[in-house]
Amino acid sequence: MASEFDLIAKYFTRPAAPGQLGVGDDCALFSVPPGHQVAVSTDLLVEGRHFFPNVDPRALGHKTLAVNLSDLAAMGAQPVGCLLGLALPRAEQAWLAAFARGFHDLADEANCPLIGGDTTRSPALLTLSVTVFGAIKPGKALRRDAACVDDEIWVSGELGAADVAYRMLDGQLPADPQLLSAVRRALEWPMPRLALGRALAGLAHAAIDISDGLLQDLGHILDRSQVGAELRDSALPVAAGLEGLDQATRRRAVLGGGDAYELCFTAAPADHAQVLQAAARAGVHVSCVGSITDRPGLIVLDDTGRPLPDLPKGFDHFA
Repeated sequence: MASEFDLIAKYFTRPAAPGQLGVGDDCALFSVPPGHQVAVSTDLLVEGRHFFPNVDPRALGHKTLAVNLSDLAAMGAQPVGCLLGLALPRAEQAWLAAFARGFHDLADEANCPLIGGDTTRSPALLTLSVTVFGAIKPGKALRRDAACVDDEIWVSGELGAADVAYRMLDGQLPADPQLLSAVRRALEWPMPRLALGRALAGLAHAAIDISDGLLQDLGHILDRSQVGAELRDSALPVAAGLEGLDQATRRRAVLGGGDAYELCFTAAPADHAQVLQAAARAGVHVSCVGSITDRPGLIVLDDTGRPLPDLPKGFDHFA
């Protein structure tokens, strides 16, 4: 049986970039470009809570890093490196090889090398932890507390697919193989909007990544910025393939569904054209879905301008 150190050496050790000290010492060493601040974020993923036990390990490796890179994207930061923690019930060579491939493929694409971490045996559930480091110029970070009254509210990409996939796999929605095939990739292979986040740094005011649902995550911006918001239901970007769902299911997925890892951000109306240009440079479609108000609270307006009742709640780890 391979030892802990054999597993690290085989699957998670790569040559460090010039000027860095990576896997294999007590600490990693890295630097950021002169005149930049360090952005740091950590996420935990627990089997049965954040992913299904039978998920493709390569997809899980990708997603484990992607959800953390999405936090850097929401701040407008450039990735620098990451740490990985693995608590494994078993050390299965084929599983580890596929997981490592998915993780390293995204790390290479995002220029975010694995520079350290830890492995241990778990008594039961597989648990994964990633800490990412990024670089951002002072004063350019997209913060949750910077939304301004009359700002336009924007969302990248499309919403709802990951939530529908999760609830179908969890048995909360009826089985539909054709629909599941259309939406499953959104759940298991999210792409962090790093290029968009960097393009918006210094242009957008506030931003957050949509991990727990649009309404809940936008609510964090509103709370921190002490403002309110109005969204237009008809402007929300609904993922392709959801047209056949009933309105209530589709609306819940779009407004309350998590695991989207799209960006929700605010910007001045005068910068509308610049936002579209920044998104085009990043290769990402964005939708203007509402505006920031001086009235507390968050409402969603239907086609007649009336507030929608019974808005869905987002994901809560302790619900």
